[in-house]
Amino acid sequence: MKWTIQEVHTGMILRDYLRNEQGFSRRILKSLIYDGGKICVNDKEENLRYVLQTGDTISLEFPLEIKGNHMKAENVPIEIVYEDNDVLVINKQAGVATIPSLHHPSGTIANGVLYHYEQHHIPYTIHVVTRLDRDTSGLLLIAKHRYSHSILSKAQKAGQVKRTYYAVIQGVLANLKGTIDENIGRKEDSIVERMVRSDGQRAITHYEVMKDNSIHSLVKVQLETGRTHQIRVHFSYIGHPLAGDDLYGGKKDVIYRQALHCYQLEFEHPLTKKRLVFASRLPEDMKKILPDELV
Repeated sequence: MKWTIQEVHTGMILRDYLRNEQGFSRRILKSLIYDGGKICVNDKEENLRYVLQTGDTISLEFPLEIKGNHMKAENVPIEIVYEDNDVLVINKQAGVATIPSLHHPSGTIANGVLYHYEQHHIPYTIHVVTRLDRDTSGLLLIAKHRYSHSILSKAQKAGQVKRTYYAVIQGVLANLKGTIDENIGRKEDSIVERMVRSDGQRAITHYEVMKDNSIHSLVKVQLETGRTHQIRVHFSYIGHPLAGDDLYGGKKDVIYRQALHCYQLEFEHPLTKKRLVFASRLPEDMKKILPDELV
């Protein structure tokens, strides 16, 4: 990772350049200094008080990343949509968890990514930026190293990592376009289930009906916030739960998982600053509910 200093940055100290111009957090800078990384200017190690001059070349070497005890490489199939030195975009299949948990300790997308890293000698661990529920399919974003993860996490909190979903809901909505603005919080006596509650966190869901057949509707959903189970909770709350989502009142007569798919992902690349947009077609189990749809 290298940068060449331009005249506009002459006189800045190295710490300010890395933090203010390149988005490094204090935590990452501390890791570079104390955990075995290197910060070099013109191929010579320098401290963060170094005063930059036009033409200086800054190069960084990150310390080796330590994998968690439960993060084991496994040959789990993953569909890679895009990959470079800094990010990975995966089209996740339904029925596979994103990361290991108590109930799904192995066989996750994260395990498959680690296997991919091992096969290609990529010295990183897992940094998930956009997580999907186990039974939600579609595009998810993984940062390859802690620097890109730091930048993308900030962008996500600022609403700059945009995800658009397709959902199949039960019934027909009165309005073809609308917004659901209802707070969401944890349901009492449950560690999994969420509900609309006045003391919850602000949650805003925008939707547009793409097609309906009087029994189900295909809706395009854009999240303004990113609460746990937000789409599922909001549509259940207005009386139109997702098909297959029995946790929130949906029926499993046409599909055996919540009919939810992240079909578009848009974000600014953490290093090149180029805006990237990716799309994924609707999976077959959702297509068959409304067979004439065109997406």
